[in-house]
Amino acid sequence: MYQKAVSALVLGIMSIFLPLAGLITGIIGIVMANAFLSSEEDEKENGRHFAIAGKICSIIGICIQVSVLLMLAAAFYLFGFFQS
Repeated sequence: MYQKAVSALVLGIMSIFLPLAGLITGIIGIVMANAFLSSEEDEKENGRHFAIAGKICSIIGICIQVSVLLMLAAAFYLFGFFQS
């Protein structure tokens, strides 16, 4: 069947909503979506949309997680000087 495609979609959705752990789930989601899309099976057509949606959600989740990490780093950097 197309378990890899559905798993990629689930991991992509999880990468959007899980704080800081979403970075790891997003990377795994992209890897699983690429593995499914590169396979040469007849069932590829059935799960292709799940894999593409998982890849898109994973990319969006990674972008959100990286921006949150950058904002946290900037906050610690900027507001850390005021405590001294």
